[in-house]
Amino acid sequence: MTEVYHIIGFHFVTYNLLIYGKEQTPMKISETLLEIRDHNLAGYKPVIDYANWRVAILNFSNELRAEKITALQRHNETDEVFVLLRGRCILFLGQGDQTITTIHGQDMIPHTVYNVKKGAWHSHTLSEDAMVLIVENRDTTYGNSPFCSLNSVQQEALMELTRSLWPHPGLAE
Repeated sequence: MTEVYHIIGFHFVTYNLLIYGKEQTPMKISETLLEIRDHNLAGYKPVIDYANWRVAILNFSNELRAEKITALQRHNETDEVFVLLRGRCILFLGQGDQTITTIHGQDMIPHTVYNVKKGAWHSHTLSEDAMVLIVENRDTTYGNSPFCSLNSVQQEALMELTRSLWPHPGLAE
């Protein structure tokens, strides 16, 4: 008997073992050897923490709609890695130190690694079917990751970037 599992966009297949011609059900693998985690609800959730790093999954949530983004965040102590697993995601990057002077948009390509550098203002908008893998330092918190509010002109610029990168209605919904 063969069982197929779908976890975070990857397929795993387990096979029953044949021992001395007799089919045996495989034993469950101990979490001391392998951790398997997923996240299928809306929003962000850390799924694996180890030593100094964390792996998280970000799924679509209403507060990440482009029209609801009112601030960008930066991490003062670490880079942050994003990998689009499915759907669509625009990564917004803001230039500037204490204030944001220019906003850029990067339409992410699936299975490509995007490393947002330490201190870079950023946010993202996702399609409803999107799933993004995030790798960051485990101690990344609101305490070392301030937000910078966007003014109305910057919010409109962010919306215009979204319309130019996703010109077909419904892609960001």
